[in-house]
Amino acid sequence: MKYSRSLAGAGLVQLALGLPAPQMTYEDNKGDVGGVNPPIPTYTGPPVGDLRGSTNLQGGIASRPPVAGGASAIVADPELVGGQEADGKLGLYLDFNSAEYPNGPQPIRGGMGNTDPGPRTYEYEKLNPDIYAPPETDTGTVPQAMWPLGLSHNLFGSGQESGWARQQNQNNLPVATAMAGVDMRLAPNAYRELHWHTAGEWALVLKGSVRVAAMDTDGASFVDDVTEGDVWFFPEGVPHSLQALHEGAEFLLIFDSGAFSETDTFLATEMLMRTPISVWAKDLQTDVSSFDDIPGAEKYIFNGTPAPTNITEQNITSSAGALWGPDGYTYHWSQQEWHNTTGGSVKILDPLTFPVADMFSAALVVLEPGAMREVHWHTSSDEWTYFLQGSARITIYNAPAASQTFDFTAGDVGYIQKSAGHYIENTGTEDVVFLEVLQATKFSDISAAQWLALTPRQVVKDTLNLTDAVLDAIPKDKTLIKPGNPNMTAIAGGGQNF
Repeated sequence: MKYSRSLAGAGLVQLALGLPAPQMTYEDNKGDVGGVNPPIPTYTGPPVGDLRGSTNLQGGIASRPPVAGGASAIVADPELVGGQEADGKLGLYLDFNSAEYPNGPQPIRGGMGNTDPGPRTYEYEKLNPDIYAPPETDTGTVPQAMWPLGLSHNLFGSGQESGWARQQNQNNLPVATAMAGVDMRLAPNAYRELHWHTAGEWALVLKGSVRVAAMDTDGASFVDDVTEGDVWFFPEGVPHSLQALHEGAEFLLIFDSGAFSETDTFLATEMLMRTPISVWAKDLQTDVSSFDDIPGAEKYIFNGTPAPTNITEQNITSSAGALWGPDGYTYHWSQQEWHNTTGGSVKILDPLTFPVADMFSAALVVLEPGAMREVHWHTSSDEWTYFLQGSARITIYNAPAASQTFDFTAGDVGYIQKSAGHYIENTGTEDVVFLEVLQATKFSDISAAQWLALTPRQVVKDTLNLTDAVLDAIPKDKTLIKPGNPNMTAIAGGGQNF
């Protein structure tokens, strides 16, 4: 009765004891399946029946089912959504949210596939239509490239409702060898305790505001406040602290190692506990009694006293002074103006403007409904992508002849290996917002459309059989974003998708 004390305080113990056990409700298959015919009658009493059956049930001895008229795998009146009957090579986005249980959705596209009468959870299929009914252009084997952070184990802070953190690394997304991510929440005034890492830490504030503090190898100190849309970076080994300001915070951390684990962080509490007290007394030139009240366990994420409103009260310096400008560990990206273009907006942050993060380059992208980040690839880095809002899909092309389409919603991580062709297309009715992160000294890519526009015309025509009219219409300058028709199945009705 873990909650008895709090329930008793509210006078709710008897009420709670009388409540039925909570049940998760979701759409899944119902009825007979796998030789089980629910509902199974409730039985109370001593065990009856054998655990194993008779040897008379072995093949060639037991009776056989009828060829016709027996157990059926037929789905009566399967429901197809718009675009499912169109040519599978068009690869139209299928909105399975309009399909209703029990007749849909179904894994059918362009006359291929068949109905699904068996065990299934419909919500998965609605979230991942391009996995369930893939475009005909998908072929071969592409490493799993999507991980929803909502499926990552959440590690709670040590303090009462102080916060939590969940991570993505190679344990749950093996292809992500160069980068890993952590989603961290701090309650108002809570800390991520003093710590450092063996990997570089690049962070984007998602909600609220954070006070960050650090010191470099020369003893120069740094303290700053960052808010939603701002970035910080700490090189590997640089000790730092994070404290949420009065409204709390949530932020995204990206590390430059796919094997990174939040649980392998170097912690000030652990360092204090794992070193002889006599050594600390000598190191800090104090009596051993000064350490009588040191923590007995790591603090990790814990509640703290409010940070002073006047940040200069915490700006402590040595003869090495304070870090600022190009040597500082923060960039107020939220104050950067957007680059606006037809179909969406983009802003880029890389070492050209944030030099301390010398191998982190990022783009924050907003796509309007129907628009897409153009087909491209990166020449010098894998791409780690995080979706902040909306829904989208990505088809990844791997050499020489493999491709797979993945679907994404808010909180999902995508990972595309270096040189793999891909696009990101908004599949929803609202804007989609996502972050692209590279391990590169400059944010760059190869635009497939620009490449075709700038390659000698004869070469392109002889190779791809494209007409002059098509090639004449391709811009010679990179566009980054392509506008599109919000009606994702317009082509099926004779319309255009742009």
